[in-house]
Amino acid sequence: MNEMNELTELTQLDALVEPKKKKKELVEPKDLLIYEREYWESGFEHIAGIDEVGRGCLFGDVVAAAVILPRELILEGVNDSKKLTEKKRDALYDIIMEKALAVGIGYADAETIDQLNIKQAARLAMKRAVEALEDVPDYLLVDAEKVDVNIPQLSIIKGDANSQSIAAASIIAKVTRDRLCKEDWDTLYPEYGLSIHKGYATKFHREQIMALGATPMHRRSFLGNLLGEQHTLF
Repeated sequence: MNEMNELTELTQLDALVEPKKKKKELVEPKDLLIYEREYWESGFEHIAGIDEVGRGCLFGDVVAAAVILPRELILEGVNDSKKLTEKKRDALYDIIMEKALAVGIGYADAETIDQLNIKQAARLAMKRAVEALEDVPDYLLVDAEKVDVNIPQLSIIKGDANSQSIAAASIIAKVTRDRLCKEDWDTLYPEYGLSIHKGYATKFHREQIMALGATPMHRRSFLGNLLGEQHTLF
């Protein structure tokens, strides 16, 4: 009798667990072309995704990218660049650059950020990215921003997680800026560890700013009281 009771309990337990397993197995990959298809079907052929990186850094340019992908192209693994490993981003960067109909990069440097504020500087970098495209886009999908160009556009909250075009732009912008940090900028200012923290406000970065002062590429409007009365050393 005890064995029968145990068997019944196990069967009931399996019945409770099994539907959850099946439900998990039936989850399909997220469709990142929902927005693109809507506008393709409305007659917009060349749709550009726009995104920027480096908004929260203490050092260096904010970098934006604009990417026009072929209609119905599906890029496996493309997602918000912040959720990908560096190795995966680099691999996808090469694929996007190969497959894209057009890619544009835009920059706004630290001086511009200090003059305009980071929001307006990021918008300027996005505008420059659109203007750098070889093909003029018919429509823009923008990650939570508005681009100051005379092209119809849609701002999408968390666009890099909901649109393949924006996700592709996120990857291009992130890899471009990271490479500047690891190569050009780290060579100019090797004491600041830019190749490691990419200009963000890590403990080491803040300590080096306190010890050495700010470079011309530091965003002074971001430093607040960090420097006190220290003067730029470079």
